[in-house]
Amino acid sequence: MENLSTRDQRHLWHPLTQHKTHPNMLPVVKAKGSLLFDDKGKQYIDGIASWYTCMYGHCNPFILDRVYRQMQRLDQVVFSGFTHKPAIELSEGLVKILPPNQEKLFFSDNGSTATEIGIKMALQYHFNLGQKRKVLMAFENGFHGDTFGAMSVSGLSVYNGPFEELFLEVERIPVPTADNLESILEKLEERLKKDDIAGFIYEPLVQGAAAMLMHKASDLDPILKLLKVKGVLLIADEVMTGFGKTGSNFASDHIPTKPDIICMSKALTAGLIPMAVTSCTLEVYNAFYSDEISKGLFHGHTYTANPLSCTAALAGLQLLQSQEMQDNIARVIKSHRDFDAEIKDHPKVAGTRQTGVIYALDLNIKMERYGDVRDRLFQHFMDHGVYLRPLGQTIYILAPYVISDDELQTIYMVIKSALEIA
Repeated sequence: MENLSTRDQRHLWHPLTQHKTHPNMLPVVKAKGSLLFDDKGKQYIDGIASWYTCMYGHCNPFILDRVYRQMQRLDQVVFSGFTHKPAIELSEGLVKILPPNQEKLFFSDNGSTATEIGIKMALQYHFNLGQKRKVLMAFENGFHGDTFGAMSVSGLSVYNGPFEELFLEVERIPVPTADNLESILEKLEERLKKDDIAGFIYEPLVQGAAAMLMHKASDLDPILKLLKVKGVLLIADEVMTGFGKTGSNFASDHIPTKPDIICMSKALTAGLIPMAVTSCTLEVYNAFYSDEISKGLFHGHTYTANPLSCTAALAGLQLLQSQEMQDNIARVIKSHRDFDAEIKDHPKVAGTRQTGVIYALDLNIKMERYGDVRDRLFQHFMDHGVYLRPLGQTIYILAPYVISDDELQTIYMVIKSALEIA
């Protein structure tokens, strides 16, 4: 009988993959806690929580039990014209932990659609008010997803090349630092005089796909404050940073100026079932609230507010707010700090950075984002039973909160051994 990897090659097309040079996929047959298991029985520590989703551990029994019970009552129902208890309870639970200005929630399917909806909200908000604001603003090297609006505001050309001539009108500004903040503010003051910027979309504190680049809340806040005064809607892309990863519920909690719109997915449902939410202020919502049907947000997805996804998210919220999970988050943060003190002066390390449970180090060698050296590092990690996914010269850790101290030490040990072959 053919193995799973061979059968995979017959029909499947994988994301972020050039299949001619990387034809073989590793079959994963089981997952539990922080561990993945392949078809030969080998286990791997999931050092990136499967793209930052399974933060409470794979196959968490508390979440599984809740979803199992829900699927015996209501599996799926159209969310246009109907509602259901899991969606209502989730809206109430999310509003309690979101920044206090967030009042309304729009459900969708994934991170890209969450940001797509946030972009549409910002553009239509001004349209509904009779304002000609059609330009969007974003950070350089930002990443917000793979649908067209999300690609438009993303600055990583490795993903966008063939499509750039088809994008929305977007202008980019540098990520703020203590050195460039004054210059950014001066240029923004001048640019905003045209009154044509509809919204500013940003990854607060950490730019994930840009190799976990980090900036300070104290540098970001003056930019947000200026934009808000000038009537620009602030769209916080918290798809990656949300639900505890920065040490608080949301990265926006660290920043005094709050967003008008927040995009969420990934850890929202603890990695169990796809779902996303775009939240907004009552002021944004009211621009769509009208006797004119055309002023409504006519956007929809078949599985909007799927009851099972909502139930998984509710269970995840309960875990996130538990003392046990908060203690786990604090433990992982401290563990990374201890590792950083040990590794930051290594001759092969160009720099390190940490925000909450997100830890990253840069190698002091030049590498392609998807090049041979990166591939050798990836294989080294896998050979030693650790799943890490380097972003070019950046090695980062974003493991489940439930990861054990021994598993963390294994990750650190494997990273240290990788420095010897880099």
